[in-house]
Amino acid sequence: MFVKRVICLLAVLMLVGCQPLQQINNQVQTPAQQADPVKEKPTEKDPIKEQLSKMTLEEKIGQLVIAGVDGYTKDNHTLELTSKYHVGGFIILGQNVENASQLLTLTNSLKADNKKVSTIPLFLGIDQEGGKINRMPNQILGTPTNKDIGKINNPGFSEQVGELLGGELKSFGMNLDFAPVLDINSNSKNPVIGDRSFGNTPQLVSDLGVATMKGIQSEKVISAVKHFPGHGDTSVDSHVGLPVVNNGLERIEQFELIPFKAAIKQNVGMVMVAHILLPKLDNSYPASMSKYIITDLLRKQLDFNGVVITDDMTMGAITKNYDIGQAAVRSVNAGADILLVCHDFAKETLVLNTLIAAAKNGSIHQNTIDESVHRILQLKQNYELADNTVPTVNVQNINDSIKRLFKK
Repeated sequence: MFVKRVICLLAVLMLVGCQPLQQINNQVQTPAQQADPVKEKPTEKDPIKEQLSKMTLEEKIGQLVIAGVDGYTKDNHTLELTSKYHVGGFIILGQNVENASQLLTLTNSLKADNKKVSTIPLFLGIDQEGGKINRMPNQILGTPTNKDIGKINNPGFSEQVGELLGGELKSFGMNLDFAPVLDINSNSKNPVIGDRSFGNTPQLVSDLGVATMKGIQSEKVISAVKHFPGHGDTSVDSHVGLPVVNNGLERIEQFELIPFKAAIKQNVGMVMVAHILLPKLDNSYPASMSKYIITDLLRKQLDFNGVVITDDMTMGAITKNYDIGQAAVRSVNAGADILLVCHDFAKETLVLNTLIAAAKNGSIHQNTIDESVHRILQLKQNYELADNTVPTVNVQNINDSIKRLFKK
């Protein structure tokens, strides 16, 4: 009996004592003895980077340009701009609009031509601000100026105005509105802003401008706010000459930049940079060609990660003071993603060919091009752009919407 008890006791001690020993042994196992570590998850692929890797240099450079159209219809120039130069988009100007049917035919034909040669959809943009900057056909009713909307001073109403503007563009198959103006009308001698501004205070312009921007975006139309870093305190029209603004950084941070900061915080997709010279920030080049203003101020200080577009490079501010091709190269190297070239097929192709040559000879670094194209493709993807044609446009419905909104 005694022997059996001893054997049982030993068995119990072994059962109790062996488990801790096993745990200790497990703790001192070498890596080779341990279980296989969890495998690292494969890095997620960036589809836009993959798309970039398959693009030719010419295709990439094309995305850096939005070009103009000569007349009421597509022609050999527009066909060459899409098939040979692969431009990223077109701007529709007043000279391109005769009536509603013609405008719809034009936008549909531009998209159809592009779809034959590219899987990347076009930007189709227009300056539809309201007031005197109205590019819609005459059959469509006009809308009040931003100055008039500023007097109402109701962000909810301003957002409805933005929805209306975005809806007008969408009806004609367009996807990019160069609006709203975020310039503060602080100079009574300003010949180009005036009633295009919501008012003369940063808060008013911020509140109403951002609301209008949101309204435009709600229609899946990209809003390009303008004219960074502020065109309100100028006395020269940049369409005909180069305005000079002698405000320093402290002043513009506390005044002109406030509406742009507000738009950036609310996820604006595109910012248009003005052709204005600010000697206290950059005494050599206008904002549209200034690395300090585009890269250091807009990108780094204001933390804008979207698409930067220049104002029209065929404006007098550029063509009367610079070689347009070299100005284009300088703008890209300064941080601009897209060059807006509204007029003259010869100037459009000069810009494109100069950019291609600069990329080939190293004057523009490949990384600079890829970063810009990545931002452009990302924006097009975010807004689900597609070169789908629009079968008809209902002018009466648009006019009814305008009447309902502005009779309130």
